[in-house]
Amino acid sequence: MNDELSINITIADRRYPMRIKRNDEEKIRKAAKIINERILQYQERYNGKDNQDFLAMSAVQLATQVFDLMQENDKEPLLEQIGEINRELGNYLSTL
Repeated sequence: MNDELSINITIADRRYPMRIKRNDEEKIRKAAKIINERILQYQERYNGKDNQDFLAMSAVQLATQVFDLMQENDKEPLLEQIGEINRELGNYLSTL
C-alpha cells in the first residue's frame, strides 16, 4: 500500500499541490488553516498591503512561537540543575 497522498492546500488564495505522507494530512491541513487565519488577521488590521507582506508577517509570528516552544522544551538547564543537586547531595552524604 502506498503511504503517500496527493493533496491540494490553499494559502493566501494560492493553490499548492503537495505529495505527503498519508498520516501527515491532518497536520498539513491544520497548518494551512492556521496560516490563512493569521493572514486574515493581518489583512483586517493593515489595509493596502499585499499577500506577500501578510505571509512574511505570519511567518515571523509563527516562527517566533516555534522558537518559544523550543525554549520551553529545552531540558538542558534542568538537567544541569539536577546534576548540580546530585553532586551536592553526593558531597554531603560522603561527609556523614
